[in-house]
Amino acid sequence: MKRFHVHLHVDDLAGNIGFYSRLFAQDPARVESDYAKWMLDDPPVNFAISTRGAAAGVDHFGIQAENADALIALKSRAESASLSLEDQGETSCCYSRSEKYWITDPQGVAWEHFHTLGTIPVYGESHDAPATGSAGACCSPSASSTVQDNCCVPNTKSSTRCC
Repeated sequence: MKRFHVHLHVDDLAGNIGFYSRLFAQDPARVESDYAKWMLDDPPVNFAISTRGAAAGVDHFGIQAENADALIALKSRAESASLSLEDQGETSCCYSRSEKYWITDPQGVAWEHFHTLGTIPVYGESHDAPATGSAGACCSPSASSTVQDNCCVPNTKSSTRCC
């Protein structure tokens, strides 16, 4: 099974946790000081909100693969459709350690394809950055991301793994 993923930036985390908990008729599976996530089964959605980012609204969409083979199948489909992708490999973001890559649709909306490997105690930790977070952490891409967000826009023209 694959799970659809939506991540929104919100201005008022507590108010939005209340709203979405009532909307989904369940409490979040994970809550942090700047983040909440619901793992919905009907329909299967990984719905996350955070106070990180430049503006309220849609941050990115994604497909969460159930296992490594499903992620490989998603990647093969993207490559065979000649979609440009930014492969991050194993990285950590949004309180999770994942294998992931990004594609961007014609409107500039980022799509994350990922397989979650485990949880981590901080939002923007990266396998190649200190646990306190740094500009090397690659998560929640948006056209207006800044270094202070510990996130970046996937850049297919760059030789680096991220920004």
